[in-house]
Amino acid sequence: MIPQPMLTCRSVSESSEWYQRTLGLTSAHGGDEYEMLMHDGALVLQLHELDAPEHPYLVDPNEAFGNGVAVWFESTDYAASVERARAAGAEFLEDDHVNPNAHHREIWLRDPNGYVVVVSSPFGEL
Repeated sequence: MIPQPMLTCRSVSESSEWYQRTLGLTSAHGGDEYEMLMHDGALVLQLHELDAPEHPYLVDPNEAFGNGVAVWFESTDYAASVERARAAGAEFLEDDHVNPNAHHREIWLRDPNGYVVVVSSPFGEL
């Protein structure tokens, strides 16, 4: 089984641009309703517009996006990922720090829809 997480978005194109600029992902679909974001040729994230009549169960528009969800990415070049996020002007919830439980470094960001996005170095790196 291969995970293919999908996030609902107010603006798919704005969100896609944020993930490309901030995390270095690439578009494999593009458009205003749906996006596939890739890393090294593999699908890592799907984005779908909020008002999707073909998927009425994706989200309750009256609730906050992503409450209780963290979209987590492990980076093999963590230092470059941190610098990319800074250069992109991403909103940092937590700056570079050590997670003592996972023995790695991580940053916590907020995407344009309010989702929490975590970028970490490989588990057990420290």
